[in-house]
Amino acid sequence: MHSPEVTAFFDPRTFSVQYVVTDPSTKKCAIIDPVLDFDEKSGATATTNADRILDFIEVRGLTVEWILDTHPHADHFSAARYLKSKTGAPTAIGEHVTDVQKLWKGIYNWHELAEDGSQWDRLFAAGDTFSIGEIPAKVLFSPGHTLASITYVIGDAAFVHDTLFMPDSGTARADFPGGSAKRLWQSIQEILELPDETRLFTGHDYQPGGREPRWESTVAEQKARNTHISKLLTEAEFVEVREARDRTLPMPKLILHALQININGGRLPEPEGNGRRYLRFPLDALPGANWG
Repeated sequence: MHSPEVTAFFDPRTFSVQYVVTDPSTKKCAIIDPVLDFDEKSGATATTNADRILDFIEVRGLTVEWILDTHPHADHFSAARYLKSKTGAPTAIGEHVTDVQKLWKGIYNWHELAEDGSQWDRLFAAGDTFSIGEIPAKVLFSPGHTLASITYVIGDAAFVHDTLFMPDSGTARADFPGGSAKRLWQSIQEILELPDETRLFTGHDYQPGGREPRWESTVAEQKARNTHISKLLTEAEFVEVREARDRTLPMPKLILHALQININGGRLPEPEGNGRRYLRFPLDALPGANWG
C-alpha cells in the first residue's frame, strides 16, 4: 500500500493538529485542517500557523494539490481560504457541509449566506476518490461529531478528524447542534474496519495528564486500548457513556465565533464602512450547554 509522508503541526492554543500529507515520489502534497489564528480576548487574527506550513512547503519544494477540511470546526478558524490565496490549490470538504450551513444559517439569522457549499471548490461524497501525487485517496462519511464530518484515507493513512482521539483520550463529543452519539459509533466502526496497520491521525490532542502532544495511532491500537470503545461491546453502551460524558463538557470557547467563519469556507466577514470586520454573536443560541 502507498505510504504518504505525514508532517504534523500542533497548535497549542487550540490543541489542534494540522497536517501536510506528501507523496515523496512526486513532492505533491495536501494540507489538512489548517488553523487561522484568532485571539478572542483582543479580536486579533494572524496567519502564524498557516505561514509555518507554507514555509515548510517552500523549504521542501512541495506542490500543494489540495487544501482539505474534515468538517466545519468549532474550536478554531479554518485557514483554507488564506492558503488558497497563497498556493492556488483547490479547497474541499464533505458534501454534507450544506446541512451544517442550513442549521447555522438559522442560528446566526444570516440571510445572505449561500447554503450550497459553493464556498469550496469541491464537495466530497462518501466513496469519492482522488489522489495526492500518485497516492490514491478515498473519502468516508463519518458523521456524529458533526453532520458533515468525513475521513480522508490517503494510502495507508486515515485522517479521522474529531471522531477518534488518541487511545488514552477516547472519542469526540457528539452534542453539538446536529451531533449524534449513535452516528458517531457507526462512523467509528467503519474506520475500525480499515486494515489493522492503517495509521490514524487525529484532529486534536488535549494532552491528558499533561503529557506531550500525540496524534498518531493505528487501527489495531484503537481497538485494543481506546478508553471509550475497547471495553464497550455494544452501540447502546457507547451511546450511554458518550452522552453522559458530553453532559459534563462546556461548549468550546470559540464555537460561536468559529462556525460563522468555517461554514463560509474560512472567509472572514467583509469589512464594513469603517474598514473593520465584525463577527455576529447570537446570545442564548445553545440552550442547556454546561457552563463549565
